[in-house]
Amino acid sequence: MKKAIIIGAGPAGLTAAYELLTRTEYKPVIYEKSPDIGGISKTVLYKGNRMDIGGHRFFSKSARIMNWWQEIIPVQDKDIDPEKTDNVLLVRKRLSRIFYLRRFFDYPISLKLSTLRNLGVIRTFRIGLSYLGAKTFPIRDERTLEDFFINRFGRELYKTFFKDYTEKVWGVSCRKISAEWGAQRIKGLSISKAILHAFRNLFRTRSDIEQRNTETSLIERFLYPKFGPGQMWERVADKVRKLGGEIHINRKVNEFKLKNDQISDIRVTDLKSGISSWESCNLIFSSMPVKDLINSINNHIPEKVKVVANGLLYRDFITVGMLIKKLKCIHSKKSESKRDILADNWIYIQERDVKVGRLQIFNNWSPYLVRNKDYVWIGMEYFCQKDDEIWKTDDEKIIEIAISEMEKLGFIYREDFLDATVVRIPKTYPAYFGSYSEFGQIREYTNSISNLFLIGRNGMHRYNNMDHSMLTAMMAVDNIISGNKTKDNIWQVNAEENYHEEK
Repeated sequence: MKKAIIIGAGPAGLTAAYELLTRTEYKPVIYEKSPDIGGISKTVLYKGNRMDIGGHRFFSKSARIMNWWQEIIPVQDKDIDPEKTDNVLLVRKRLSRIFYLRRFFDYPISLKLSTLRNLGVIRTFRIGLSYLGAKTFPIRDERTLEDFFINRFGRELYKTFFKDYTEKVWGVSCRKISAEWGAQRIKGLSISKAILHAFRNLFRTRSDIEQRNTETSLIERFLYPKFGPGQMWERVADKVRKLGGEIHINRKVNEFKLKNDQISDIRVTDLKSGISSWESCNLIFSSMPVKDLINSINNHIPEKVKVVANGLLYRDFITVGMLIKKLKCIHSKKSESKRDILADNWIYIQERDVKVGRLQIFNNWSPYLVRNKDYVWIGMEYFCQKDDEIWKTDDEKIIEIAISEMEKLGFIYREDFLDATVVRIPKTYPAYFGSYSEFGQIREYTNSISNLFLIGRNGMHRYNNMDHSMLTAMMAVDNIISGNKTKDNIWQVNAEENYHEEK
């Protein structure tokens, strides 16, 4: 049997392995550098409480992906009760809001009376005037993320709701980020589409989970594994092993031999023993950071390709999982109780006087993520670089920062704090600045290696969602089966406003 080496046991790598086993004669062998399955889609367990790193809604415009997920884990219905079975996808309501000026705003921004009241008459007038100006006189040469936002929302709304938060996430000015980031993450969303969506809701009676004609940012329901996203990928990993695939954790692929425009062998190091060995291969699927991939190829590589690879940047990520007795119900006049918590899945923290960028409420993703349902289990998310002070700060000090900021924002009483843990995730977000504008040189070079397929988020240095990462793996296997050697369809996933698997 021919062997396919897969680097990384995240959604892309595991999808590739499963597709190879069920559709081809290749045997997949996965090497995962970390001790975990699932990549950033793993579930972190802490004293019986489960954390979803970054938040993973199981929703896609691709019917292929939606069906794939449901083949692995069935959706709850009258015959599948989550109280009686663990292998179930819950149907969850989506609510995400912006916290700004110590008030809540809909996300995406709506034109509800509450929004206008929170903004005030003068600011609302300026936003409306600015939006009309942007529609009448758009920026023709749309190069930066700032240009992208202004053209779709107007300069005033951009400065109010997008600028500060985006720069908190990325650590650089929106003028230094490519407009491509907006095209991939926000796609066709605009004020006009938000209004149209609200109008349609007045007459909508459908309750299907697929919502294929809905902008991703506007979806109202999604599927979610009972015990978090890692449950899906642990199930897939079990199936891969049962079908004859191999998964090796704590293994780092750190060298590639190139022969006749193909990768012939890889060197793998066992991170526990330190022992390295060479493995031959017929195919390579790589979801490792593309910078590391290029630097691991030991043959002559064009100098320009190396320069671009080493200029690629990433944004790192810290989550503080915090267990508290209750949240302060600052959103309502109801009396506080342990069960009266905010309904949000996550909240975007727009305020300038705190470092936290986003707040997850894990109870609302799945009540089964929390060991004691009388308590509230939240995740505070901090965006940073490895050389930032907060990344190098010890856990106890980070937890103290988190408690102080939650108290300052009015979400908790300090005396209700029970416990906390800190999780650091490096290279979470591939950045659309640095040398990214020249990424085409890397794409052209790697495409010339006939048996190498770049897949996933870091593998392609593209801010893919989980479904996009899976689709890149599926497209790669499609190409192997069909004999398509161009790889263009892999790069088209999440590269256009409506990727071609949408309907």
